[in-house]
Amino acid sequence: MSQSTGKMKLAVLTSGGDSAGMNAVVRAIVKIGILRGCETWIVREGYEGLVRGNTQAHSLHTDLPADASALKHAHRGVPTNLMENLRFGDGDLLRDGTGDHHHGRTLKGRYIVRVGWDDVRGWFAEGGTLIGTARSTAFRTPEGRLSAARNLIKEGIDALAVCGGDGSLTGADLFRSEWPSLVSQLLTQGVITEEQAEKHGHLKIVGLVGSIDNDMSMTDLTIGAPTALHRICEAIDNINSTAASHSRAFVLEVMGRHCGWLALLAGVSSGADFIFIPERPPQTIPGGTWEDDMCEAIRGHREAGKRKTIVIVAEGALDENLQPIRAEYVKEILTERLGLDTRVTTLGHTQRGGRPCAFDRILPTLQGEEAVKALLEATPDTPSYMIGVRENKIIRVPLMEAVAMTRAVADAIGAKDFAKAMSMRDPEFYQSLEGFFATSTLFKEKQLPHCRRMRVAIMHMGAPAGGMNAATRAAVRYCIKQGHHPLAVHNGFRGLLDDNIHELSWLGVDAWTSRGGSELGTNRTLPDVDLGAVAARFQEHNFHALLMIGGFEAFNALLILETGRKHYPAFHIPMAHLPATISNNVPMTEFSLGSDTSLNALVDACDSIKQSASASRNRVFVVETQGGKCGYLATMGALATGASIVYTPEQGMNLDTLRQDVKFLKIRYGLDAKGKSEGRMVIRNECASTVYTTDVVTKMFKEEGGNLFDARSASLGHTLQGGVPSPMDRARAARLSLRCMAFLEEHHDALQKQVGKVKQAPPESAAVITIQGSALKWVPVQEMVQHADMKNRRGKTAWWAEIKDLVEALVGRPEIL
Repeated sequence: MSQSTGKMKLAVLTSGGDSAGMNAVVRAIVKIGILRGCETWIVREGYEGLVRGNTQAHSLHTDLPADASALKHAHRGVPTNLMENLRFGDGDLLRDGTGDHHHGRTLKGRYIVRVGWDDVRGWFAEGGTLIGTARSTAFRTPEGRLSAARNLIKEGIDALAVCGGDGSLTGADLFRSEWPSLVSQLLTQGVITEEQAEKHGHLKIVGLVGSIDNDMSMTDLTIGAPTALHRICEAIDNINSTAASHSRAFVLEVMGRHCGWLALLAGVSSGADFIFIPERPPQTIPGGTWEDDMCEAIRGHREAGKRKTIVIVAEGALDENLQPIRAEYVKEILTERLGLDTRVTTLGHTQRGGRPCAFDRILPTLQGEEAVKALLEATPDTPSYMIGVRENKIIRVPLMEAVAMTRAVADAIGAKDFAKAMSMRDPEFYQSLEGFFATSTLFKEKQLPHCRRMRVAIMHMGAPAGGMNAATRAAVRYCIKQGHHPLAVHNGFRGLLDDNIHELSWLGVDAWTSRGGSELGTNRTLPDVDLGAVAARFQEHNFHALLMIGGFEAFNALLILETGRKHYPAFHIPMAHLPATISNNVPMTEFSLGSDTSLNALVDACDSIKQSASASRNRVFVVETQGGKCGYLATMGALATGASIVYTPEQGMNLDTLRQDVKFLKIRYGLDAKGKSEGRMVIRNECASTVYTTDVVTKMFKEEGGNLFDARSASLGHTLQGGVPSPMDRARAARLSLRCMAFLEEHHDALQKQVGKVKQAPPESAAVITIQGSALKWVPVQEMVQHADMKNRRGKTAWWAEIKDLVEALVGRPEIL
C-alpha cells in the first residue's frame, strides 16, 4: 500500500475511442504535475484499469545516470520534485507495447502505474494512446465503481484526469458524485481505515475531450479532430488525381456519428462537390428530393467542364425524415442518373491513426497544463471542469453543462429540429457550412443586380504561404456567384504595372484548395515604387475593390494606398488585407494563413531530425527556422516538438544565455540513463542574433559537449514555405476570404450611395481582417499602425510570448539549473 507523502497524487487515464493527441495530454499532465509538486500515475486500459487495479506490487527501477556528478550539479545540489520523480522504469514498456510480456520486467497485474519525468519523453509524437483505452462494462456497475474507488485509495490517489468523449466524461462526473458514498461503503466493509476515509473524502476530477469527431459543445476543438481532418484531406488529395484521370466520381464516407464537423471541414478544405452531415439534411425544393438536387448540382459542374466529382458523407448523415444516407446509395444515384463511373471509399479507422499534427501536440499540452491547475484548485464545492479551447484561449467549463449541450444536439436531430441543432454548434461551424454552399455551387443566376456588381482586384503580396490559393478560390467563386468580376493581378504591384491582369473563372480555380505557394505569383514590391502609375492602373481597369492576401508587406501596401487617397481618387475604393504569412507577424491577429502549414512542415522535419539525433544517442541538433524577426514559428515549433532550447528575436541571445544553455545540456545529458541518452533539439529563429549564428552555436555546443553530447545543425529554409496547405489553413482561408468579400460589398454599397461624382472612401474602408480571441474583427489600417513595430516588422505584443516559459518548463530547465 502506498505510503503517505503529503503530496497530491494525480492519475491520468484515456477512455473511449482513441485519438491523436492523447499521448500529448498524458505527457503534459505528468510533467506539469511533477513541476507542481505532485506524484504522477497513469491508469492503463481506461476505466477498466481502475476496476482491475494492482494485484502485483510496484517494482520501482531507476537506471543509473550517465554522469553520477550530474545529480550534484542539478539545481545546485538542492533536491527538487523532478529529481525525485525523474524515472521509475516503466516508460519504455508502455511506449514499446511490451508491458504484458511474460519474461523480464512486466506490467502484468499492474494497471495503476507510477511514472516519472523521463518515462513519458517523446510520447507526444506517437499516435493513439500508449496507456491503452477500453470500453469498460464493469465500471458502469456500482460494484465496478466501488472497486475503482478501493484501488485509487489503495495507491493514495485522490485526483483524476480523464481524456475521452462525452460518455467517458459523464462516467468521471458520476464517479465523483458517488465518491463519498463509495468511501463510506469501503469503510463499513473494513476495506479501508478511518484515516484513509478521512484523507480521501473528496475526489478531484477534470475532463479533457479526446474525440476525432469534434462533437463536444462549449469548445471549438477536441483533441484528435485536427489530425483526423489531416488524414481525410490527405486521402482526398490522393483520390483527386485518380478521379480526374478517369473522369470518375468518388463517394467518401468519413466518421461523424452525430456531428458533421469532419465531413464539413473536409468538404471546404478539399473542394468537394456535395456533402451530407447530420445537423443539416439536404434542403429540397417543394415536390423535389435531395437526390434531384444533388444530381442537378453535379450535372452543372460536369457541364462546366469538371472532370471529377467528390461527395463526402458523414457516417451519421440523415435525410429530413431521419433516414440514413449511405455512401453506397449515393453511388447508385450518381451511376444510374448521371452515368458517372463511381467508386466508394470508406476511410474508416485510418482517420484515427498516424502521428499527431502540430495542433494536436500544442493543444493537448496547453490543456494538460490547465487540467493540472484545475485539479490543484479543486474543492468539494467546485464543479467538475472540462478543459476546452476558444480560438487559442484555453478555458474551463462545467463538465456536465458541456455534456448536456452535446447530447441536446443529438436530441434535436432526433426530433427533426435541425435549426436548433445548427444553433448549438459554434458560429464557425455555421459560417463554414454557408461558405461551402457559396463556393461549391455553380449558380445559374447572378445574386446581385448590375448596379451593385464590382470589378474586384485580387493580389498576393510578400512571401508565399499555404492557404493563399484556397483564399483566392473562395473569393473568385463568391464573386462569380454574386455577379462580380474577379481580376487576378499576377506578380503583385510589379505585375500590375506590367498590366499582367486577367479575369479568373469558376473552373479555373477549382483545384486551388490543395495547391501550396502562390498561383498568382508574389513579391515584396510595394506600391510606392511608382504610386502614380499604380493609381493609373487602378483607374484604367476600373477597380471597384481590392483584396490583398499576404503578410507584413500587404499591410504596408494597404497603409501606403490608404495614405495615397489624399492625392489619388482611384484609391477611394474598399480595400481589404487578409493576413497570410508563415511568420505570423501581422499585428493584432493571432493567426495568419500559412502559419499552420509551416508549423506542420517544421514538426515533420523535426520528427525526422530527432529520430536521427536519438539514433546517435547523444546528439544535439540546432535547427534553424524562418520567421523573420518574429519568433512565433520557432516558439510554437519548439512546443510541438519538445525542443530543449528555443532562440527568438524578441528575447535575443547573449553569452550569458549560451553559457547557461551549455550548462543545462551537460546536466541533462548527465541525468540520462546510461546508454539511453535522448537526441535533443535546439530551435533557432534565423534572426535571433547576427553574432551567435546557427553555425557558431553548433560549434560551441560541440566543443563544450565533450564526451556527453555531440552537435549538428540543420537549416529548414524555404521548405517551411512550400508543400500542401494544411486543412486548417484551407478552411480558415475560405472562411476569412468570404468575410473579406462581404466587407468589400458593404463598403462598395456605401460608396455608391454617396451623392456626387467624386467618392470619398472613409478610413475604415481600408482594413485588415484579424482573429482576436474567438471573434473576427476588422481593424482600419491606420489604427493598426499604432500596434505595429514597423522597424522589426511585427506586432508590439504577442499572445504567444509566454509559451517560451512553458517550453523551458517542459524540459525541466528551471528545476535543473
